[in-house]
Amino acid sequence: MNVDNRKKTIVIICNLDTRGEDIIFVRKMIRDRGHNALLVDFSMEEPPPIPGDITCEEVARRGGLPIETVREYYRTNREAATNNQIAGAAAVVDDLMKQGRVQGVLGIGGATSTLVSTAIMQKLPFGLPKVMATPMAAHPRYTEKCVGTRDITMHNTVLDIVKMNPLLRTQIVNAVGAICGMVEMTEGIKSQFDRPVIAVSSFGFAEMAAQTALGLLEDAGFIPVVCHAQGKGDKAMEEMIRDGVFQGVLDLCPGGVTENLFEGNRDAGPDRLMAAARSGIPTLLAPCGLDFLSYGGRPDKLAATKDRPQYVQDSFRIQVRTSIDELLEAAEVIALRLNQYTGPFTFLIPLKGWSSLDQEGRPLFDPAADAAFVARLRDKLNNKAAIKEVDLHLYTPEFARVAVSEFVDLYNRAKSSPRPEADHAT
Repeated sequence: MNVDNRKKTIVIICNLDTRGEDIIFVRKMIRDRGHNALLVDFSMEEPPPIPGDITCEEVARRGGLPIETVREYYRTNREAATNNQIAGAAAVVDDLMKQGRVQGVLGIGGATSTLVSTAIMQKLPFGLPKVMATPMAAHPRYTEKCVGTRDITMHNTVLDIVKMNPLLRTQIVNAVGAICGMVEMTEGIKSQFDRPVIAVSSFGFAEMAAQTALGLLEDAGFIPVVCHAQGKGDKAMEEMIRDGVFQGVLDLCPGGVTENLFEGNRDAGPDRLMAAARSGIPTLLAPCGLDFLSYGGRPDKLAATKDRPQYVQDSFRIQVRTSIDELLEAAEVIALRLNQYTGPFTFLIPLKGWSSLDQEGRPLFDPAADAAFVARLRDKLNNKAAIKEVDLHLYTPEFARVAVSEFVDLYNRAKSSPRPEADHAT
């Protein structure tokens, strides 16, 4: 990797009215490192002691309100004030991005600063360095909201960002070191590919097939990119498909559909499978993850399903077998989505089991439930020929070979169609 230490610009999203002293310290450290520090001030409460490079008045105006109204709303309608400053600061940073003036973004502060800063970071491109230094990083619900599916680095300061002291100074120095290191080492937001890029959904219960598939895809001339199907990874995969990053999908683990339907921990949202449907890229699907629901740490769900077979990895990872009724409902939802596909697809069904947990002698083996799903899917799917069954288990290299061979056929079929090929640069 080539290290580029040339001067970079780091945007600091800040509220100078309450964090001025700390932000000045941060700006000095970044400048001492040899980089530019550009302050985007979203202050809402009071006039700040020093102006930002982009003032709070300008941020408010870009959001649609004068700063006086924002300050009034801060006391009477805090959400409206905050949303205005998010919109304004996001517009400012977007302009700076278009001008090529942003090589990294840093946020430092408490709950409000975290909400504002990460809302802006979520709109920025994949690969652009983004660091949020906050004690809210340790709060699971805040982190869930603030990071989402984006590549935002949360630095847990433990201490609140109030009044400099030796312990707080250590954490702020670490945060500045993180963003400076990132902008000096980053490869940027434009990843260049010389071969088609294929998304592969996977997790541990499909790992043997996935690992084999990766090598086979490379041998076939593709660049495989693994998306962890734990809810966030497969949701991010959907977003990246919409953004044109991928030219095909080997969707081994679409279980985020059932997790969404039945409130599991791996919920990938209500639009799972729809990005590929709308983009028309070739898609090979398999049923791993549809055979169980992740209910670890969910006493209500575990109590409601206590009579079902379970696989306990630890207190946070408990897999509960999906019932026939749940799989019938899932089959109807999946068929409805697959019926909207504009590109070629195959749903490849392994008859000997769908995951490392769903095989003879393992706790979640239920061939009757699996068969019920397939029958309902075939009944509801318009393109019956898209369902192909193989006398294999999914958790095998042999299944991977069949899956990749079928995907290559789908890809070649799509390539020969009149649909224009996507650009391989993202």
